[in-house]
Amino acid sequence: MQTGYYSSAAGMVAQFNRLDTISNNLANVNTAGFKEDNLVVGDFMRIYKEARDELPNENQTQEGAQFLNRTMTRAPQIVDSYTDFSLGNLQKTDNTLDFALSKENIFFAVKTPQGVRLTRDGSFTTNDEGKLITKQGYEVLPSDYFTSGNSIELNLQDNVVQVDKNGQINTTGSKLLIIQPDNTALLKKEGDNLFKYENESEFLPIEDSNAVVQGFIEKSNVNAVKMMTQMIETNRLVGMYQKAMSAQMDDMNMDAINKVASKS
Repeated sequence: MQTGYYSSAAGMVAQFNRLDTISNNLANVNTAGFKEDNLVVGDFMRIYKEARDELPNENQTQEGAQFLNRTMTRAPQIVDSYTDFSLGNLQKTDNTLDFALSKENIFFAVKTPQGVRLTRDGSFTTNDEGKLITKQGYEVLPSDYFTSGNSIELNLQDNVVQVDKNGQINTTGSKLLIIQPDNTALLKKEGDNLFKYENESEFLPIEDSNAVVQGFIEKSNVNAVKMMTQMIETNRLVGMYQKAMSAQMDDMNMDAINKVASKS
């Protein structure tokens, strides 16, 4: 069995997956509140060095050598993924219904047909009824939503809407619902720049966040230069894996055929 061929093919697949993630990050470089995604590719040499003292076979034995050989010939693969929740730059818009959060790991809460979802995109507007909504039409929730089920309704005749750093709206007495999940690793991305948290009962509303900034939006935290560098690196790795596969199937096989033919 040509293990090198299969390892190279699997490595190429891993890089294709990485390329998809990089492309999605670049596509959202101008999406307000977007958070960068990253993948972790399994590195079996590193794993071996960290765990060799706990291997199931003794070192310097035939069984240990066989275990190491099987480990080192395993194909590289995506072993984990994570979202970078670091703060993006705040951009001034002077729109009174644009809001940014100046601290990490806290979110606005919105109501969707699938339930309550979280977002960092605070570019809000109002509908015909005066309710505060996202650009996708989802209602922005007030701090007392889980007890009252109310919405945030603004008077369309008000020329000035002021919101303080805790999300308190001066004209209505309503307050923006700011949520801090127990563990951001449990957040799952959905469409429309939203995050899903499995258990809404674990939401921790923040009364005094001191983080709401009116007239600003948080830009994406994607570093376009870094993403372009990673894209170039990934494309080169795909090319290297392709050459390795070609060497395995063409050069080595041809060499083996010629040697067998010369001895017959």
